[in-house]
Amino acid sequence: MQRIYEPRDLLEAEMLRGMLVAEGIEVYLNGRHLIGAVGELPVAGLLGLMVADDEVERARQLIAEYNGAEPLPGDEPESYPGELIC
Repeated sequence: MQRIYEPRDLLEAEMLRGMLVAEGIEVYLNGRHLIGAVGELPVAGLLGLMVADDEVERARQLIAEYNGAEPLPGDEPESYPGELIC
C-alpha cells in the first residue's frame, strides 16, 4: 500500500474515500482515530489515504480530477461565486 493523499480534514478524507470506493478502489484511511488527539499531536500529516500499489495512479488521477472540478455555470450559489459546494 502507498499513501497517495493527505486530506485537509476528516470530512474531505471521508468524501474522497467514498468516491474512490465507488470507483472500485479499496482505500484505507490512516490516522482517522488520531484526530481526537489534536493539541497533543502535530496537526499536519495525521490523515492519509492509502491504496494498493496497483491502484496508485488511478486513485491519484481521480483525486486530481475531483480537485480540479469547476462548477457548472449557474450551479454555484451567489454567496460563493466560482466555488463548487457539495
